[in-house]
Amino acid sequence: MSAPVRYAAARAFPAYAFLPGRDPHPTRDPDGHSYANESEAPAAYHSSEAWRTNEDYLFGVDLYNHGYLWEAHEVWEGLWHAAKHDALQADFLQGLIQCSAAALKVPMNQPRGLERLAALGTERLERVARASRGEFMGLDLDLFVAAFRRFAAARPQEARERPLLALET
Repeated sequence: MSAPVRYAAARAFPAYAFLPGRDPHPTRDPDGHSYANESEAPAAYHSSEAWRTNEDYLFGVDLYNHGYLWEAHEVWEGLWHAAKHDALQADFLQGLIQCSAAALKVPMNQPRGLERLAALGTERLERVARASRGEFMGLDLDLFVAAFRRFAAARPQEARERPLLALET
């Protein structure tokens, strides 16, 4: 199986993919991969139509696709805060955050968390899909929602079984 496409290839991945209970917390532990990283500015708002130039969004997709689920969640959360005035984009980002967190529950052996977060995230993304004719910020939401629901329903043993985010080219 080939590696997923990189959308923000100039940005390096963290030293490890954080798993709560296993690894040093990325920002709170001195051994964390992003400890004392104060150089990062808060995420800036970009309109949904400008998704191709939204480096943080694209990096979040890369993080998610390459197994950095907690880190993707964190990147998208910054964007979500910046987009709170844009209800559709905020819903979309929160849906991605919840799906990423749901997938993270698999290696944490928390099937109820997977089920609950997958339902919340896919319901949110489905609402965005209805409002945007099925596609938003380069993602085919109808396809992703269906695939993520199948993933969650299958009671996966590995987070790597999650559907990836394939953006239009």
